[in-house]
Amino acid sequence: MRGLEAPEKIVTALDGGKRPPVTVTINGHTWKTRVAIMRGRHLIGLSNANRKAAGVEIGDKITVEIELDLEPRVAAIPSDLAKALRADPLARASFEELSDSKRREHVRVIESAKKPETRSRRIEKTITTLRDTAKDPRRTS
Repeated sequence: MRGLEAPEKIVTALDGGKRPPVTVTINGHTWKTRVAIMRGRHLIGLSNANRKAAGVEIGDKITVEIELDLEPRVAAIPSDLAKALRADPLARASFEELSDSKRREHVRVIESAKKPETRSRRIEKTITTLRDTAKDPRRTS
């Protein structure tokens, strides 16, 4: 992972706070992210996947378009996970208390399964983790 430094005046002009959610476009490739702050510098992460998709290499001089992203960041819940959550009110309540980023992480883990049986195991594990977190709020999922 590499980062692009965003000038402070540009981040301030976005008027989205210190770590604004943004949409970044390089060479027609667009993704959503958040501006990070590290050692007083405003950085935008540029993963290997986004670098490849944008057709750029480390060290290239590039033009970057940055826009404030005002759309809510909501995880799309797959139907099989939604069904499992409906069947377990304790797990569902725990899931609903999670931040969108934590919800998206659970969904990402489930969606990345290549085999149906792996996906089912991951859903079961997610439900168990959520249920256990609801029972013991000191745990995080």
